[in-house]
Amino acid sequence: MSARPEPNHADPVDAIIEQWARVRPDLDTAGMEVFGRVYRLARAMGDRHERVYAPFGISRGEFDVLATLRRAGEPYTLSPRQLSATLMLTTGGMTGRLDKLERAGLLRRSPDPHDRRGLQVTLTEEGLRLIDEAVVAGVTEQSRALAALGPERSALLADLLRDLLLATER
Repeated sequence: MSARPEPNHADPVDAIIEQWARVRPDLDTAGMEVFGRVYRLARAMGDRHERVYAPFGISRGEFDVLATLRRAGEPYTLSPRQLSATLMLTTGGMTGRLDKLERAGLLRRSPDPHDRRGLQVTLTEEGLRLIDEAVVAGVTEQSRALAALGPERSALLADLLRDLLLATER
């Protein structure tokens, strides 16, 4: 366990670690200190992103679909299978998102000219306009959160998290 933080600098994870130290001093809680914060941070930022994307009429999951198509570059087209693989979604989960986004006029599905059995999903002009605005709002929210660290510490954290993610996904 790391040194105890100053009382005004403690977070909820510190309280959890302290509780474990009292009842199970034999536990190595270093992993809890990191992953407890990663989980809480992901949930907190996820909630903030939901609020940021709500004025655009989309959820975080729908943002992810539109952003994936946008990142694909012109003509902003992918197959449902490619979208599912990129977003780690089941085909059923992807179908629901695509249905909603298509009804909203943000994307269209069409037959794949290279595969008679396949479909293509393409951003519409309205979808492109919306995702370009929504991504700016999301990045702005992320920048606000990272301002607490400053640029150097933010870059260090990004590097450390990359190393941890690569080691964990092996």
